[in-house]
Amino acid sequence: METNDKSVSFEEAMEQLETIVARLENGDVPLETAIELFQDGMKLSQLCGSKLEQVERRIEALIETADGVQRQPFAEAHEIRGEEA
Repeated sequence: METNDKSVSFEEAMEQLETIVARLENGDVPLETAIELFQDGMKLSQLCGSKLEQVERRIEALIETADGVQRQPFAEAHEIRGEEA
């Protein structure tokens, strides 16, 4: 399976990953096929994680401060509130 960050959406990657997980959980695939499915699943998992990180970096949260509303990157907003990013 060839996956390209630009050619596969997050939703498509998740669907493919769910299909792979279902096939592996079913348990009736040959060992070699299971290994290939596992490798494909790991690639898809990494792709999904990467896409989520990209989105998180782009999200800006509106934070109310004493000076009014302030725009800050997502991670900084969580740090200000005392949450983990």
